[in-house]
Amino acid sequence: MIESFRNIFAIPDLRKRVLFTFGLLGVYRIGCQIPSPGVDPVALLDFMQSQAAGLLGFFNTFTGGSLQKIAVFALGIMPYITASIILQLLTVVWPYLEKLSKEGEMGRRKITQWTRYGTVVISIIQGTGIAIWLERMSAPAGAPLVPHPGWGFRMLTVLTLTTGTAFIMWLGEQISERGIGNGISLIIFAGIVVGFVPAIGTTIDGVQKGNINFLSVILLIPFMMAVVAFIVYMERAQRRIPVQYAKRVVGRKVYGGQSTYLPLRVNTGGVIPVIFASSVVTVPTVLSNMVQNPGVQKAASFVSYGTPIYYLLQVIAIVFFSYFYVSIIFNPADLADNMRKYGGFIPGIRPGKRTAEYIDRILTRLNLVGALYLAAVCLLPEFLLTGFHAGALPWVGPALASYLPTWFLEGVGIHFYFGGTSLLIVVGVAMDTIQQVESQLVMRNYEGFMKRGRIRGRRG
Repeated sequence: MIESFRNIFAIPDLRKRVLFTFGLLGVYRIGCQIPSPGVDPVALLDFMQSQAAGLLGFFNTFTGGSLQKIAVFALGIMPYITASIILQLLTVVWPYLEKLSKEGEMGRRKITQWTRYGTVVISIIQGTGIAIWLERMSAPAGAPLVPHPGWGFRMLTVLTLTTGTAFIMWLGEQISERGIGNGISLIIFAGIVVGFVPAIGTTIDGVQKGNINFLSVILLIPFMMAVVAFIVYMERAQRRIPVQYAKRVVGRKVYGGQSTYLPLRVNTGGVIPVIFASSVVTVPTVLSNMVQNPGVQKAASFVSYGTPIYYLLQVIAIVFFSYFYVSIIFNPADLADNMRKYGGFIPGIRPGKRTAEYIDRILTRLNLVGALYLAAVCLLPEFLLTGFHAGALPWVGPALASYLPTWFLEGVGIHFYFGGTSLLIVVGVAMDTIQQVESQLVMRNYEGFMKRGRIRGRRG
């Protein structure tokens, strides 16, 4: 493996790609440290630290900590991802977009152009919302976050944040084209892993001060390694359906007559269902912060972090969005028609409608396993951190809590920097990037990272 890393810098083209990627990621990290004008940095830091355990802390992870500073890149790449998802959803209901997606390279360029326009529009909307929200908020000590509110501050904030998002989008496209790996994914990856070293320092400091049990940290390391190994296994897991192609005679040449397989991933939807579910489940908490009403506050307490209803809603939302998203990006009927056009068939299954029904049945079962896997990975860190607050259940909660152990109700008390969603993104992007690097090495007659076998990504 060490020799393979040396070979990366021995190949001029691959070395340029890797250094170019690191250079643009460095530019991204610099932009995450430049604060947006008009905001009091001391009051903002005090306010963000008080909200670190809530929804703001969740979004701050994906922006590389720039949201905590309201930096130039505070919106991150999320507006681009949102615009991409919206266009994917519109492809199903808008025939023009569906036709455009099947026109090859020209159609892909047109959709990419619309995605950029959508990113700018979403950034303007979110930037306006952040500017108004900053004007209304104040630090716990009472100092306002914006000393001089008004339309001047709002327009400047919208311009700064929108320009920052557009620049990040350009960085991602440049990395994908001239660097190594997927640029957008690597930007999200860099934003998440940048706080890993400070998190380790915080944990060590907590052990030295006696706030964190040293034995718990020792037991946590092999546990996290096992979780990462489980994620790698599930991300590579797939059901291979055998496909046979009949022989065709075209002129003097014979085509087909070969056997292959159709790979169906267990986690077909990726991390998108988790992001959708997290956004929906946190809506009551957001409303309780915006509406100061006793009834809303009480209702939100039932679905706060660690409550049984929160866990139940999270699992239901992940399962629902898994099936919903997969039904959008994967059409068994189109796949069956394409197989029939090229003379392909599944042994024992008639081509056409029967093939589509067979693939849909297998995909439905796989999707359930993938959704439960996503739910387990996402909820396990939260459960170990906050526990299972059975007392929040109405009527039977206090009685049930009296029979459960303390660690089950309150968790182990160790903060996991990599939550479930973050861990899925980090492991998946690392697998895909390493696979692309290894493919570049093998293509130039160098050995890969392993003596036996090849490193495969999520789609390898």
